[in-house]
Amino acid sequence: MSVIEQLGLAALRRVDPERAHGLALKALKSGLAPLPGTVTSARLRTRVAGLDLPNPVGLAAGFDKNAEALAPLARAGFGFVEVGAATPRPQPGNPKPRLFRLTEDRAAINRFGFNNEGMEAIGRRLSQRPADMVLGLNLGANKDSTDRAEDFARVLAHCGKWLDFATVNVSSPNTEKLRDLQGAEALSALLAGVMEARDWLPTPIPVFLKIAPDLSDAELSEIADVARGAGVDAIIATNTTLSRDGLRSAHRDQAGGLSGAPLFERSTRVLARLSQLTAGEMPLIGVGGVGSAEQAYAKIRAGASAVQLYTALVYEGLSLAARIARGLDDLLARDGFANVADAVGTGRGDWT
Repeated sequence: MSVIEQLGLAALRRVDPERAHGLALKALKSGLAPLPGTVTSARLRTRVAGLDLPNPVGLAAGFDKNAEALAPLARAGFGFVEVGAATPRPQPGNPKPRLFRLTEDRAAINRFGFNNEGMEAIGRRLSQRPADMVLGLNLGANKDSTDRAEDFARVLAHCGKWLDFATVNVSSPNTEKLRDLQGAEALSALLAGVMEARDWLPTPIPVFLKIAPDLSDAELSEIADVARGAGVDAIIATNTTLSRDGLRSAHRDQAGGLSGAPLFERSTRVLARLSQLTAGEMPLIGVGGVGSAEQAYAKIRAGASAVQLYTALVYEGLSLAARIARGLDDLLARDGFANVADAVGTGRGDWT
């Protein structure tokens, strides 16, 4: 991390977290953030759910909710980028304050509630996207919708022609009863609608499913079966958690989803169990607490074909993506793997 980036992070941490996030996006769009370009190698290049990735380190949804910074994010060292979540209609989200830093825990709690400018505004930006990036959109539902399942299909139908993949997000804890859609019957119906919308696109794209970390083994097994039956192309494990185990920060009891370092073990165990349940037949994307090359490598060895990060950027800066990709390349070389795909699942037994 450069001295300039260190100073910038220190300044942002003195500002309200949500305002700091807005300032970070402005800095990125203004060219003030480090942009190393594509980070890749023969070991890092991989194919996941039909997508050719220069490296397996992605940006998770939530950092660029409204697809405002696509051009600089394409040059920030990520192998793929997910924006959103997008809902059919604009919505303000939950009342502020709704984002809290847990500095002592290297974590954050948010209760944003799918605040975004809506699919039409986001779609206009997606239509101007750089061609040389792998870009996905997190699909969401409006809080006051009378048919939340239909909302997901509507966003995909409107925005899908500009995307490389789309993620069905039924795992945010910040929209009341949204996680109820993870039940087998509701999830099957929702995914059927999304897949029908996908099939009407000019070029059908992969559809991912993002799940919560707070699921029982039986619920995980049920979701894996539903995802396979629906033809989902990959599962993202996991979203934020409602658990507060072991936290030290004064903000630990705030309502919302917890992300960052404390989520690493919980989310990696869910990932490994999913890898076991799907017998390696469905690509998995590991999210939750990734803040170093070693942690990205652990997710991959637990069963992830790729990883995503977000909260660690608050503490380590945007240059973390490139640092993790280069460090992962070194770890793969150290252990004799010719390609990252060869390492997927090789350490699953450590987590199950």
